[in-house]
Amino acid sequence: MSSEERLFRENAALVALLNTIDKTKDTWNSIADKVERQGSAVDVFRHEVDPSHHKLYEDGDENDYETGALLDADDVPVSESRKADLNRSLSKAEDEVREWKDQGLDFVSVLDERYPNRLREVVDMPPFLFSSGTLKQDDLGVSVVGSRKASKEALDFASDVSAMLVGKGLTVIAGLAAGIDAAAHRRALQEGGRTVAFIGTGITKYYPAENRALQEEIELQGEVLSQFWPWQGPTRYSFPMRNASMSGYGIATVVVEASEHSGTRIQARQAQHHGRPIILRDKVVHETEWAKKLIGKPGVYEVSTVEEVGKRLDDINGTDSLLEKVMQEMVQKYKTSAHTDPTK
Repeated sequence: MSSEERLFRENAALVALLNTIDKTKDTWNSIADKVERQGSAVDVFRHEVDPSHHKLYEDGDENDYETGALLDADDVPVSESRKADLNRSLSKAEDEVREWKDQGLDFVSVLDERYPNRLREVVDMPPFLFSSGTLKQDDLGVSVVGSRKASKEALDFASDVSAMLVGKGLTVIAGLAAGIDAAAHRRALQEGGRTVAFIGTGITKYYPAENRALQEEIELQGEVLSQFWPWQGPTRYSFPMRNASMSGYGIATVVVEASEHSGTRIQARQAQHHGRPIILRDKVVHETEWAKKLIGKPGVYEVSTVEEVGKRLDDINGTDSLLEKVMQEMVQKYKTSAHTDPTK
């Protein structure tokens, strides 16, 4: 079997698992983690159909699963209706994956070697991404986030931060929303830099509609990423999810402007959860209680100028450069061990 055919089978199995997820025990993130750790969605799918004959082993040690509750749970027979649902879903998923390819959609699952390495490091990594543009596995970027109804002062600040990031050879990451996001994306493009947009809809959608031309320009000169089905519209859950992925994808987050109840605070909290540095503009700290509570915590910085943002990033990059090399080596070692099965 060719590597392309193997990846097709794995992607179809992953899609089938997500479409038939047992919400009593799993989430999309837990499926992503389970598949990535096992190194095979096909193996996880077989386990779901017949757990007693297709057990899942971590680190290749079967002895870890010979006794206890996990073995007992695996011995519980799967209902015939559940098996039928899984098998129907697999057939449908194969058609979907073929259709996406025919439509020119680039489906990048956690089992695809092109999947961004930094996202593999976070517990809430999405099980797949749809990519439109130039995909980079080890993209070095910084998120620039803030209010949709931003002040002119904040828009100018975001624009100047974006230009500074491009000058340092860093990718500008934002969420393609109105306000701060759009200002950051546009300035990066104007400066000839790379910008990545994480959108809160499917890859075939344009939201907000007024940013359609900007999205198309980013697709040509940078990259648009979506962690949702291609046809999915905006939901109350999709934007917090994309903010978490933005945090995981980048090396740091710069918060330019935000209100007390702004969705931007979600990314700040996710960045802290991911161990990613957070750079807060002083105005955000002065005007919101959630930002005040972050000050003094590890990896959280308050700045008042674009120059200070740059200095903090220089410090972060200097500290992280050695860690980055070690982390890449660990990820590569893990991928090699997880995806190598001498019995196949």
